[in-house]
Amino acid sequence: MAKVAFLGLGVMGYPMAGHLKKAGHDVTVYNRTTAKAEAWAKEYDDAFAVTPAEAVKDAEFVMACVGNDDDLRGVCIGADGAFSNMSAGTVFVDHTTVSATVTRELYGLAAEQNVSFVDAPISGGQAGAENGVLSVMCGGDADAFEKAARIIDAYAKICRLIGESGAGQMTKMCNQIAIAGVVQGLSEALHFAEKAGLDGRAVVEVISKGAAGSWQMDNRHQTMLDDQFEHGFAVDWMRKDLGICLDAADETGASLPLTALVDQYYKDVQNIGGGRWDTSSLIKRLRALS
Repeated sequence: MAKVAFLGLGVMGYPMAGHLKKAGHDVTVYNRTTAKAEAWAKEYDDAFAVTPAEAVKDAEFVMACVGNDDDLRGVCIGADGAFSNMSAGTVFVDHTTVSATVTRELYGLAAEQNVSFVDAPISGGQAGAENGVLSVMCGGDADAFEKAARIIDAYAKICRLIGESGAGQMTKMCNQIAIAGVVQGLSEALHFAEKAGLDGRAVVEVISKGAAGSWQMDNRHQTMLDDQFEHGFAVDWMRKDLGICLDAADETGASLPLTALVDQYYKDVQNIGGGRWDTSSLIKRLRALS
C-alpha cells in the first residue's frame, strides 16, 4: 500500500479519498476549508493537513481534485503549495478539469524537480465517485501512468493513458462536448413530448431501448420530468468546461457550432437563477420560453 495525499474534498474528492483509505492506503487530506478535511479525517480515521505542502510531505502519490486552473496552480505552486515539499520520484495526479495549457505548464515545472505529473480528469459524476466507478482519461509519461493507475484503481471503472501531457484534458473536453449535445437533444425531446400531451415516462421507456438511448436519458429523464435539478454537475461548472472547450477549439482549428450554441443556452439558465442546477436543467430554459 502507498502513502497518498489528496488535495480537494468537494463532492468528487471526498468520496474518492475515502475509496483510497478503504483500499488500504495511508491517506492525508487537505481542503481549503479545513473543517471539511477534519470531518473526513474523523470519518475515515486518518490524517488531515492545513496546507498542501504539509499534506504531501513524504507522499508517494499526490491526487488533486479542485475547481479550476487558478485553484490548481494555487495548490501546486502557490504559497505553501504542494510542489515546494514533494520528494523526487513522487507522482502527482490531477483529477481536476482544467485547460491543457495549465497542465503542460505544471508538467514542466514538476519535471524540473524530478516529479511526475499526470493529468487525469474524471467522468461519472458524484454517483460515480461515491460508487468508485469513474472513467479516468490520462495524459503524461507511460511509466508515471503505470504507477498511478494502480492507485486510481480504487475509484475507477476504466483508467486509460491517451497520450502525452495534456491528452487527458483534451479527452475530457471531448466528453463535455458530447454531453452538451446529448442533454440539449434530450431536453428538446422531453419538452416536445410535454407540449404534445404525451406521457414522458412512457415515451422514454420505448425510445431508450433504441438508437436514442443514452446515459443521460436513463439517469436524468425522471428528474427532468419532475422539474428537479439537484442531481449532479452544476451549470456553472459546465460553462467553465465548455469555455475551455471553445478556447481549445480556437487553438486547434476545430469547429464546435453546437457546443457554442449550448454554452449560450446554459448562460440563459444561469440568467434565470440556475447556476447551481445540474446540467439537465436545459429543459427549464425551454419551458420558460413556451
